[in-house]
Amino acid sequence: MKPSYPRSSYICCLSPVALAISSIFSLAIHAEEAIEIVKISGNQQSNASQLGSVDELLKRQGVDFSAAGGMSSLPVLNGMMGDRVKVLIDGADITASCANHMNPPLSYVSANQVQVLNVVAGISPVSAGGDNIAGVISVNEVAPLYLEGNGVRWHSGYGSVQYKSNNQAKSFGLGARLASQNFSLDYQGAFEDAESYEDGHGDTVLDTLYRAQNHALTAAVKDDKQQLAVKLTHQNIPFQGFPNQYMDMTDNKSYGITSLYQRQLDEGDFEFQINWHGVKHEMGFFSDEKSGMMPMKTAADDYSYRLNWQFVTSTNNIVNLGHEYFEYHLDDWWPAVEDSMMMGPNDYININDGKRQRIAVFAETSQSLNTNWWLSAGIRLEQVSTNTGEVQPYTDDTSMDTSSMHMSMQSSMPISTLNNNDAADIFNAMNRKRSNTLMDATLSARYLFDANEQIELAIARKNRAPNLYERYSWGVSTMATTMIGWFGDGNGYIGNPNLAPETAHTLSINYSDSAVDNEWKFSANAWYTSVKDYIDAEIVSSFNLTSSGAGTRNILQFTNLDATLYGVKLNGSIQFLDSEKWGLWQLNANLSTTRGKRDRNEGDLYQIVPLKSELKVEQKTGNWQNSIEWQWVASKKDTDERRLENSTKSYHLVNASSKLTWQDATLSFAINNLFDTDYALPMGGVSIAEYKMDNSQGFSQVAGAGRSVNIGLSYAF
Repeated sequence: MKPSYPRSSYICCLSPVALAISSIFSLAIHAEEAIEIVKISGNQQSNASQLGSVDELLKRQGVDFSAAGGMSSLPVLNGMMGDRVKVLIDGADITASCANHMNPPLSYVSANQVQVLNVVAGISPVSAGGDNIAGVISVNEVAPLYLEGNGVRWHSGYGSVQYKSNNQAKSFGLGARLASQNFSLDYQGAFEDAESYEDGHGDTVLDTLYRAQNHALTAAVKDDKQQLAVKLTHQNIPFQGFPNQYMDMTDNKSYGITSLYQRQLDEGDFEFQINWHGVKHEMGFFSDEKSGMMPMKTAADDYSYRLNWQFVTSTNNIVNLGHEYFEYHLDDWWPAVEDSMMMGPNDYININDGKRQRIAVFAETSQSLNTNWWLSAGIRLEQVSTNTGEVQPYTDDTSMDTSSMHMSMQSSMPISTLNNNDAADIFNAMNRKRSNTLMDATLSARYLFDANEQIELAIARKNRAPNLYERYSWGVSTMATTMIGWFGDGNGYIGNPNLAPETAHTLSINYSDSAVDNEWKFSANAWYTSVKDYIDAEIVSSFNLTSSGAGTRNILQFTNLDATLYGVKLNGSIQFLDSEKWGLWQLNANLSTTRGKRDRNEGDLYQIVPLKSELKVEQKTGNWQNSIEWQWVASKKDTDERRLENSTKSYHLVNASSKLTWQDATLSFAINNLFDTDYALPMGGVSIAEYKMDNSQGFSQVAGAGRSVNIGLSYAF
């Protein structure tokens, strides 16, 4: 039977057990500001010159992405992607509710809606979020502004448009705010429509078209000591192509509510936040660029609340105590196709009434010991439990599904020959409830040589529990397994109910220095992470849908192993000219490298970013800003053999941009990939869309975009 759409759920109350645990750790030490590779704070987007995906804002700050749809790329921090990176939208934890992660958290926000953007890679404070080992990205839209006086009146607004020539992308943004001394009402909206883009040869990169709209309405009231803000959100993506997946997004509708209460205490602050986010998601086919017939549906809800107390003690310690609760519900089913012998007569039930619950408490503190030394630390305890109901295959006739392979749905029952009917029976017979206890701990020390030069050393232990798809995706046939996975590699994946949580131990050191007048800046960061029970995959079989050897792909089952990742990042800038005639000129440069390997010589990890560098010259004269940048990415030779990952050649790109502000209007002009370079995306995965059009060449890498002339105009009113 087809599972029903999400049921109403409840937010549980703060339990006595949670209160007791919180009090036990009230004396623990805190990491308010740990070593990080990237940090962007207070990045106020005050006008509409920023349009499109939030990805572009993060890429400018060095965050990498695993390619997916035009609005749905997955951020990569310290060589790790997916759920290893915690993404919070206004403090709310939104789960990717799709077997291919087509609707990750960042896809629910447009760039013009962003008020504050923070990225902490590696050793993030325990208060920033748990259940991650790579870092935390925090996007805030709620930033109420008020006006003097009691009457509600117009505060500010903007309208904006943007056009990109390569994929004929048209973007529109609108913002408006009413306010008084104690009331604020803010709307932020965006719409974007794009065709498939072209590579450096002028060939269409198939199935990269999309359309999306996002809306957010925030109301807030305040007095001298407290503030209450409520945000309502809605998103609609009627279609989005995914060149490196077997399926496309054919609909994604979501609604959300975030309520945040803040109160100033005599010696600190208190916050209480409650969130709900619901989504109905569909996959299938909508374009001639990748045709087929197979509907897939997902319905999910995220519920959460957060309590946080921050205060200063008599010894000037900053103490941060918190309790969090998260509950996630998921139904994932694939409706039967009429008159299909393989996809019917039953609905395929992939995840039935899946649940993932997290209960967490944390404590942090930080203190300056003297004028040179600063110490901080934190500890976080988290209980994660998962469960799901019984499942069913398309058909009860075993002759319809003869795929077989070696696998073990549970350690006590190895199976050498298995089809979907057998796998469903075994899955339904087992105890599917799982529970894990996670513990995060951070400790960092900072030494200030002077006001501009400092060095910081930090260590951390962090955990992440498996998601529902990693644990409970049970199908074993070629068709069923290739519907699972957010890696863009063309392979198929099987879940593993017995996965253990990942445990990462990270050591990081950061050095920074700058001139007194900031004419030059330099920072260097090195990090090393050892992950016990890293959730990877092992080969259990292979398949080939063609007669050519180039069409071979693997079927893998999620498994635990040990892995090591490490890297270095260098950043620097210098102002080399400042004159009335020629304006201010500045040179920015960065260089980064990351390595990731399985322990015991078991090969390279998947999608590790190769060595890359960037040089950028910026010039400012009055209201006119110009820049030209050169990006270079080395060849990718360290590839994951298990996933049949492609190597890629080195390439370089040149981008130029200019922006002119006149009174309340801003005109922007940019040329990306100025010399129309043709290149393959190292993190792009394989082009399944191209493979379906012509499989004679096997699975080629997704190509990057060729030259694009971009024009934007925004007006504030």
